[in-house]
Amino acid sequence: MNKEEKYRLLTEQVKSLTAGETDSIATMANVVAAIHETMGFFWTGFYRVVGIELVLGPFQGPVACTRIAYGRGVCGTAWKQGQTIVVPDVEQFPGHIACSSLSRSEIVVPVLNRIGSVVAVLDIDSKELSTFDDIDRQYLENICHDLIL
Repeated sequence: MNKEEKYRLLTEQVKSLTAGETDSIATMANVVAAIHETMGFFWTGFYRVVGIELVLGPFQGPVACTRIAYGRGVCGTAWKQGQTIVVPDVEQFPGHIACSSLSRSEIVVPVLNRIGSVVAVLDIDSKELSTFDDIDRQYLENICHDLIL
């Protein structure tokens, strides 16, 4: 099965898992587990906006940074800009926060509430360079767009 086929199935699974769920932590936990298991990424998780920083939420993978300042690293920058950031080589991203030296590429997708404010970011890391492309961006943005957190 190719990447796009996996994402199509994943999207349907996420819709089913989140339908009617009102608890944001439960929603994030199941979404992360589904993405991580289906796609086999190194690290998959949410950071939640809490005041002036991102705080670690549900994730799959090795231990992670607990708090990230607004505008710092890939996650903080995606929050500040309110848009997805795809990083082919994390070593080339100014101010990259290395939670793990094994992470080589990354995608971060903002999650917006109903009024358009960023309430969380979905952060995914890979051990390989240039893992993420427009297919990842498109499907992950669609998944995050449908979340009610």
